[in-house]
Amino acid sequence: MNAIKETKFGFEGQTAFYKGKVRDVYTIKDKYLAMVVTDRISAFDVVLPEPIPYKGQVLNQIAAKFLKATEDILPNWVISTPDPSVTIGRICEPFKVEMVIRGYLAGHAAREYAAGKRTLCGVTLPEGLKENDKLPEPIITPTTKASVGHDEDISREDILAKGIVTEADYVQLEDFTRKLFARGTEIAAGQGLILVDTKYEFGKVADQIYLIDEIHTPDSSRYFYSDGYEQRQQNNEPQKQLSKEFVRKWLIDNGFQGKDGQIVPEMTREIVLSISERYIELYQQITGEAFVKPGDEDVLQRVERNINSALLEL
Repeated sequence: MNAIKETKFGFEGQTAFYKGKVRDVYTIKDKYLAMVVTDRISAFDVVLPEPIPYKGQVLNQIAAKFLKATEDILPNWVISTPDPSVTIGRICEPFKVEMVIRGYLAGHAAREYAAGKRTLCGVTLPEGLKENDKLPEPIITPTTKASVGHDEDISREDILAKGIVTEADYVQLEDFTRKLFARGTEIAAGQGLILVDTKYEFGKVADQIYLIDEIHTPDSSRYFYSDGYEQRQQNNEPQKQLSKEFVRKWLIDNGFQGKDGQIVPEMTREIVLSISERYIELYQQITGEAFVKPGDEDVLQRVERNINSALLEL
């Protein structure tokens, strides 16, 4: 399978390299980033052993589309997308929090609620909710941005008290988060989807805040199908969803939640291909466009060539 598991390029003007969970990031002239969205996949903050074909392309192209569709709300870091799996952009100083916003009680929030917790990141949730119910209004539940290990829930009050973000900047981040979520919700509704929850990351250059990283992708967001949502809730049935939650569920069902001593279940060819198909399904559903698979050229050679060409234009 022609998938990108890792890259080891060397570009003219390269001054640093960072390998994230799913991205390989090359710093160019201490001014630009060339981000390769690999086909690695992570869950429970663990990188799984097998790459998922086309996953990086799906994430990169969805992010590019939504970053373009939200640049009237605030500027973003992107300069160009020279390859289906690559974005080149300006370096921003990232804020050390991820802004998670939830419109429904799902995923991590639902698990916390089921465990009896009624306050999440300083936000009080009402009694009587069941999994996947719509919340009275969207709530922001930030997390710390961990370079290693698990991101941790954190409240607005703790962020300000610890000086992680200034109050003036944090007010702006909350405002941008709500506006971005509203835009994403509107676009999703046009495609027959509900944007359930998502996360945004922001950075700064001088006094300007930028939207960075990816947005509204299956790695950063959860979607339900609108059609049948109410009926499924009334019947206490699971929601039909498009997100990475199905990967987490497969892992949980096979005894893995990222805890010490647990072993990742075998990722057979069938499992890998089924995950790939789900990512492509989400791309087509959320964008309303057909997914175009690249030709048979060696994917690493293609990526390296396209980055080199793009760097010549900077």
